[in-house]
Amino acid sequence: MAKDLLFEIGLEEMPARFIRAAVEQLKERTSKWLGDSVISYDSIDSYATPRRLAVLVKGVAEKQEDVHEEVKGPSRKIALDESGNWSKAALGFARSQGVDPDQFTFRELSGTEYIYVSKSREGVETKSLLSEGLLGILHAMNFPKNMRWGSYDFKFVRPIRWMVALFGSEIIDLEIAGVKSGNVTRGHRFLGQDTVIASPGEYVEALRAQHVIADIEEREAMITSQIADLAKEQSWNIAVKEDLLEEVLFLVETPTVLFGKFEESFLNIPQEVLITSMREHQRYFPVLNTDGALLPFFVTVRNGDNRSLDLIARGNEKVLRARLSDAKFFYEEDQKLAIKDALSKLESIVFHEELGTVGDKVRRIRRNSEKLTALLGADSGTVEAVSRTAEICKFDLVTQMVYEFPELQGVMGEDYARKAGESDAVARAIFEHYQPRFAGDDVPASQVGSIVSIVDKLDTIAGCFSIGIIPTGSQDPYGLRRQAAGIVQIILEHQLEVQLSQLFELAIETHAHFHELKRSKEEMMKDLLEFFGLRVRKTLSDHCRYDVVDAVMGAGYDDVVSVVSRGNGLMEAVERPEFKTVCEAFGRVSNLASKASAVKVRSDLLHDPAEAKLYQKLTEITPEFRRQLEGKDASGALTSLSSLQEAINAFFDGVMVMTEDEQIRMNRLALLSAIDQELKQFADFGKLVWA
Repeated sequence: MAKDLLFEIGLEEMPARFIRAAVEQLKERTSKWLGDSVISYDSIDSYATPRRLAVLVKGVAEKQEDVHEEVKGPSRKIALDESGNWSKAALGFARSQGVDPDQFTFRELSGTEYIYVSKSREGVETKSLLSEGLLGILHAMNFPKNMRWGSYDFKFVRPIRWMVALFGSEIIDLEIAGVKSGNVTRGHRFLGQDTVIASPGEYVEALRAQHVIADIEEREAMITSQIADLAKEQSWNIAVKEDLLEEVLFLVETPTVLFGKFEESFLNIPQEVLITSMREHQRYFPVLNTDGALLPFFVTVRNGDNRSLDLIARGNEKVLRARLSDAKFFYEEDQKLAIKDALSKLESIVFHEELGTVGDKVRRIRRNSEKLTALLGADSGTVEAVSRTAEICKFDLVTQMVYEFPELQGVMGEDYARKAGESDAVARAIFEHYQPRFAGDDVPASQVGSIVSIVDKLDTIAGCFSIGIIPTGSQDPYGLRRQAAGIVQIILEHQLEVQLSQLFELAIETHAHFHELKRSKEEMMKDLLEFFGLRVRKTLSDHCRYDVVDAVMGAGYDDVVSVVSRGNGLMEAVERPEFKTVCEAFGRVSNLASKASAVKVRSDLLHDPAEAKLYQKLTEITPEFRRQLEGKDASGALTSLSSLQEAINAFFDGVMVMTEDEQIRMNRLALLSAIDQELKQFADFGKLVWA
C-alpha cells in the first residue's frame, strides 16, 4: 500500500525573489531524504505562493524497503595474521559494519580473495520516520536572509505561522517555534478562510476554493494569458520583462490583470524614465504601440478577484501619478545643473577609500582613453570624441534622477548631454560606456563608446587588483568577472588590434601614477593575465571542445581575437577525420624538438634529401603562415601548417635523427625545433584528444 504525503509551511509574506529557490530547495531536500531513507514514492510536486511553501509526494510507500547488501572488506592477506587469526584490520571492518567476524566469507575478485559480509535490515514504517525527517528538512533549509522571531533560536526566511503535515489522512506530529502541525491551511488573506485538508490529494483544489492558486505554473499561465488577452483587445504591445513577471508571480495568490492610465503630459519625460519608474517602484508592465513607443497606460496584476477593478485602477493611477510627478520634477531640476558643475561634485564622491574619488577615477579614465586611442590608431575625430566622453562620462551620477534610479546611469547621461549641446558621438558614448551591463547585453556600437567602456572597466579591475581585492570563489562584490568578460566581448565584437598585456601595462602605469600600488607590477600582470584567461576560456568553451580550448590557449591568449580565431579554425579541422594524421605528424616533431639545443638550422649540414626537402618546405610556408596568423586567417594558417605533413613523415621514415654524428644530430633536432616553434604559435596540438 502507498499513501500521499503533504507538507506545507505557512509563513508571513516572503520576499518574492526568494520564493522559487526556496520551494525548489524544499522539493530537493524532501526527495533526497526519501531516497536516503529508502522510502519509495511515485512523484513529487511543489507549490508556492507568497505565504506558503509546500510539497506533495504521491505514492509514498508505507514501509521502508528491506535492505540486503554485500560489503567487501580487506583482502585475505590483510585480514589474517601469521597465525591465521583475524587481524586488527578485519576486526575493525567487523565493528564498522556491526557484524561478528564469524559472519565473514571469502570470495575471489580479479585473482585476489577478499572478506565479504552479508547484511540485511528490515524496513520500518514510514510514519515513524516522518516527524524527525520533516523537522530535519526544515532545519536544513537556508536562505539569502533569515529571521529570528519571539524568543526562539530557530531561524527561517520569515516567521512560520502554520504547518500542514499529512500522511494519507493521518496528521504527522511536528512542532517548531511554537507552531504545531495540523490539517488546517489558510486561504487568501482577504478573500479566503481557514480550511481543512482531509487528504493530501485535495490540497490544490481546497486552496483554489479559498482563492489561492497554489500551482506556480498555473498561476503564471493565468497572468500571461490575461495579459495577452488584454493586449489583443486593446491592440497594445505590453512589454513583459521576465524578471518582473517572476516577481509579480510570487506577489499574488489569485492573479487578476487590470490596466490604468496616466496623463499624456508625462510622455515628455524620456521613455526609459517612465518605464523604470513603473517597473521598479510599482511593478507595472509598460504599454507600447507597434513602433515601440510608450503609451499613457500601464498594466498591473492584482492579488484578488475581478471585483471593483475600476476602483483598484483609480487607486493605482493616483499612486503612479505621484511617482511620475517626482520623476518629472527630478528630470526638470537635473537640466538646471551644468555639466561642469556636476563634474566638480564628483570630487566629493568616494569611489574607494584607497582608490580615491569618482573624480580621480575620471582622470584615470581620460588618461588611459587617450593612450588606448593612440594604440588603436584612431582618427582625429575619434580622439576628440573619446577625450570629451572620458571627461564627462560620469557626470550624471550626481543627478537626482540617477540617485533615485541607479540603473538609469548612462541613460540619463546621454539625454542630458544632448540637451547640453554635446555631439551625438559623445552623448551616445556616455550611454555605451556602461555596456555590456550583464551577460547577453549588447556591447557598445561605436568605437568611442568601446574605448571608454574598456578603459572604465579595466580601471576598476586593475585598481582592485592593485590593493589586493581579487575575486575568490563565489565572492566578487565589485563585479570584476563581469567587467572582464565585458572587455573580452568588446574586443571580439570590434576585432580590436590590442593585446591584453598592453591594456594591463596601460592601467597599471596610470594607477601607479596616481596612487601607490600595494603589489608589484609583475604580480599584477601575472594575476590579471590568469584572471582574463578564465574569461577567454569561457568564451571559447561556448563553441569549442574542451581539448581544442586547451590546445589554442596553450599557444597564448594575449591576443584575444587571435585565440578565438584559432579556436574556431581548429574546431573546424578536428571535425575532419584526416586531420588526425596531420596531428600525429606534428606530435612526432614535438616529441623530439625538446631535445634541441641549437636554435638555428645550418643548411650545409642537411645531407639527406628528406631533411633538405623538409627544411625547404618549412622555409616556403613560414612567411605565408605568419602573414595568415597575423591577419587572423586561422583556416589558412592551419592549411599552411598541414602542408608540412608529407615532408615530416618522409623525414622520419628516411632519416635517423639521433645519429652518432653530433653536428648532424643537433642540426636535425634544430630543424624539428624550428617546426615546433611555428606549430606552437597556432596551438599545442598535443593537447587534442582523439577517440
